[in-house]
Amino acid sequence: MKFTILTTENNQLQTSYNNLTIERDQLQKGREELQKFSKQGWIYFSSSVYYISTENKNWTEGREDCRERGADLVIINNKEEQEFISKILSSRNAWIGLNDGDREGEWKWVDGTPLNTGFWGNGEPNSYAGDEDCVLIHGNYDPVRSWADYPCNNQFVWICEKTDFI
Repeated sequence: MKFTILTTENNQLQTSYNNLTIERDQLQKGREELQKFSKQGWIYFSSSVYYISTENKNWTEGREDCRERGADLVIINNKEEQEFISKILSSRNAWIGLNDGDREGEWKWVDGTPLNTGFWGNGEPNSYAGDEDCVLIHGNYDPVRSWADYPCNNQFVWICEKTDFI
């Protein structure tokens, strides 16, 4: 009887040990991946890594650069992410992954999902210059009112987001 109990406990301990070993290895791999991205200029926040370009390009070229990096233009999902992006931008303006190129006034993210919550500046979007189908974020504005629509061929820095980096 006592032998059976000890065998059961031993098996449970071995299973726990194996699970902890797997978890340790996954955490180590994640840490190494984060270090790799950090060395390449990526910034970690809330399960994603972000990259701000150092050069100016139009919206399409910025998106192409993100895709070459295994990412896409940033999709801003909530106020916390919006405030984080505003903070790391400082006073720069940058392209984000939102446009209404398919249908005027129908804003969609680069993954095809419609915009639910926006952080538009006062009077935005306004299509002021005519064909303003792409969205940028003003880094030195009120963090929750800093989006503006701009012509997609204007040149700004851009922000890439990678969500599946580990």
